[in-house]
Formats: sequence, C-alpha cells, structure tokens
Amino acid sequence: MLIYSRRSALRTIIGGAGALLLSPYITRAARRNKEKLGVALVGLGYYATDLLAPALQQTKHCYLAGVVTGTPSKVPAWQQRYRIPDRNVYSYQEFDRIATNEDIDVVYVVLPPSMHRKFSVRAAAAGKHVWCEKPMGVSSAACREMISACRKHGKSLSIGYRLHHDPHWKAFREIVGEKRLGAVRSVQCAAGYRENRTNHWKQNKALGGGVLGDMGVYAIQGARHGVGMEPLSVLEANISQQRPDIYCNGLDEVVEATLQFPGGVQARIKTSFAENTNFLDIRCEKGDIKLAPYSGYAGLKGESPLGQIYFPYDVPWQQAQQMDNEALAILQGRPAIVPGEEGLKDLMVIEAIRSSAASRSAVKV
Repeated sequence: MLIYSRRSALRTIIGGAGALLLSPYITRAARRNKEKLGVALVGLGYYATDLLAPALQQTKHCYLAGVVTGTPSKVPAWQQRYRIPDRNVYSYQEFDRIATNEDIDVVYVVLPPSMHRKFSVRAAAAGKHVWCEKPMGVSSAACREMISACRKHGKSLSIGYRLHHDPHWKAFREIVGEKRLGAVRSVQCAAGYRENRTNHWKQNKALGGGVLGDMGVYAIQGARHGVGMEPLSVLEANISQQRPDIYCNGLDEVVEATLQFPGGVQARIKTSFAENTNFLDIRCEKGDIKLAPYSGYAGLKGESPLGQIYFPYDVPWQQAQQMDNEALAILQGRPAIVPGEEGLKDLMVIEAIRSSAASRSAVKV
C-alpha cells in the first residue's frame, strides 16, 4: 500500500510550480530586491482576522504589512496585535494612496464578492500584485476585467484557492492526471454546511451571496479536478430554497447539477447552506478515490487502491502554504500557481448552472 508522504507531496507542489511556463502578462519579481513581500489585507472580517492574519505570522516569504478597512474601530486592535504602523492603514476611500507605499507589495482582497473586481482593478492600477478570495467575482465579465487589469499593469493575479496548495489535493490530482487507476468514469462531489446567519453577505444577492459562489466553488473544483478535464456543458441543474424567508428573491440555498465532460464522463455535484456535507468520490477503471472531508481547513482524509491519502497539519497551515507559494512565485518571477483564469473557469460553470436551472435545459459552459 502506497502512503503519500507530506515531504514528497510538498516537494512536488513546489517543483511542479517551477515547471510552469511564464504567462505573457506575468510580472517580474518585486520592484526592489526583497526576501519577503509585504501583504495588505483588504477587509477585516472573519477570514482575514481568524485565518489569514495568523497564517501570515507563519509564512517565510511574505508578512502582514498593512490593512484596509471600512470599520475604523477595528484598527487599534490590529495595530497593537501586529505592530502595523499608521502609514500602512487605509480606509476604502483612500485606498489608492497605497500606490506610493513601498512596504506593501501584495493586496489580498478579502471582501464580499461584489467588491472583488473594484479593489482588484484598483490594486493593479496602484502597482500592487493581487490575491483575491473566492469566488473571484460575481460574473465572468468581472473576472475578465480583473485579469485584463493585472495584465495591463504587469501584476500577478492569484485566486485564494488554498486547496490547490494542499497535499491531499495534490495526491488525488496526480493519480487522476497520471491515470494510475485508469481513466475516470464518473465523479460525485458535495460541499455544504448549515449556515444559520441571516444578515451576512452570503444572504445578500447584491453583495454576491448565495451558496454557489461560496461552497459551490468547492463542488465545482472537485468535479473539474476530479475528472481532470473542463466541463463541456451543464446537463441539468436545480436551485432551491429550504428557507425562502432567508434565501429570498431566487438566492440559491441548495444547488444540484450534472456536468458533462469530454468522453461522456459526468460529474454530479451538490452544494448547500442547509446541511453539512463534504466529500469527493472519483470512480476510475481500477478503483475509486474517496476523500471525506475533502475541502476543510484541516482533517482531510482520503483513500484509494494505492493507499491512504492523509497529511496531518494544524490550522492555518493551508493559508500559510498558499500565501508562501504565491509570494515565492512573485519573488522568482514565475506565474501565479492559481491564476485568475482558474477563478474565471468556475464563474463560467456557475453561470451555466444558473442558466440551466432557469431554462430547465442543458447549457454549454
């Protein structure tokens, strides 16, 4: 039985990234000869506060240099805890002044999805590299605008898909990509949890709310990378609300869809704000790959005929690994490991799912 080692998986992650060809718009290394890049977090909600900021205390190639917030009352605690100087603190309105701040090399956009395009475009125009949380935007058009802006200004754009840097994901993608268990026959993937908040951006359509852009991205990613190809169409989709008083005006709470891939391979996905579910099953010719849970912050586990897939680590290891890998790519003048195009692909699938659910018919991606 083959048990993947953490050391070999991490070595492959770094080595594989180095083999990528330079994309035409990738920037050179930082303007100055730096060993570590300064990162400014834009938006100081839960994810930035509880995961990204602590992760930046563990990183080797980047560090927390500044913050951008619309809530001034949050600033003193952040400055005291992380020793952030006044010059590196910005409001949303004065954000563009960041262009003259040489302490900050990367802007990490951790805002509601409806604000991703605006601040990513502004950051690129200010001469900063951009890391953006998922979903990349509220539409494929917004994603393309972000890609275009970073290309225009010669800045790197990476989407915060922490799982691409996780050894569990690296392991199953290698099995699929190298056909160690033969061709993939079908995939099932689900990602969801019981969301009990009622006044979060996730329940606000104007801010980019709904389950598809949040947990749905994990289900779509599981299907795409579980099959190892890009979907051709959405054969069928259903969007429903178990709590229409909360998820009103058509906002998606539960989504199920069937994706069609080349060669007739299908993936059945489900995402939900109404129940806890998290698994990825990949049926191959010579056996199945199963991960459950497959997209959490820790405790991921998998198995296949080749052996167990298990790499224990503590939170926030994924976030630290993600930021370190992307920072090193910038420093070495390499393309982003998870570029904007990856986020765009997911938005294209999301739009096809919504169109299929509305029309009750198959829709091309």
